[in-house]
Amino acid sequence: MSALDRYRELVAKVDVFFGRVEQRHGDQLLCGSGCFDCCLVRLSVTPVEAIVIADALAPLPATTRAHLAERARRDDPERCAALGDDGRCAIYAGRPLVCRSHGVPIRQRDARAEVVIDTCFRNFAERGAGAADPDCVLDQTTLSLTLLAIDSAHAAETGGAAGRRIAIADLLR
Repeated sequence: MSALDRYRELVAKVDVFFGRVEQRHGDQLLCGSGCFDCCLVRLSVTPVEAIVIADALAPLPATTRAHLAERARRDDPERCAALGDDGRCAIYAGRPLVCRSHGVPIRQRDARAEVVIDTCFRNFAERGAGAADPDCVLDQTTLSLTLLAIDSAHAAETGGAAGRRIAIADLLR
C-alpha cells in the first residue's frame, strides 16, 4: 500500500472517529458549518496532504481557483487562505488532518508536558472536554506520529525530504 493510500485510510478513520463523537456528544459540539474560529491561522501541511488538497482543487471552476490564488497572494497571516468569504472551507473535501480533528476532545501535552484533554472553546463548554467518552478523545501524539510515519514513507517513495512542510497558501497560488 502506498503512503498516499495509507494517508487516505487515516483520513477515513479520523472522519469515522469524528462521526462517533458527533453521534454521542452532538449536543456538546457547537461549532459547525460556517464556524471558522479554528481557521484564523496560516497552516502548513505535509507533502502527502498537499497531494490530497491538489486533488480537491482540481475539479473547482477556474474562477474559484483564481479567487483562491488571489486570496493566497494577499498573505493574510490571520486567516487560512482556503477560508472562503462565506466562512466555509474551499478545500473541505481535501482538508488536512489538523482541520479534520478540530472540535473533538484531544488528548495532548501542555507547556508543562502534562497530559490534558482540550477542545475548541465552543465545544463541551458546560461539562468540559474530560466529560467525553474515553473512546471519543483523540490522542494527538498518536495522530501526529502516524502522520509522521506516513510522511516518511511518502518521502522514501518519492525521493523527497521527510518532515518538509508546505504552506496551504502556496498550494493555492
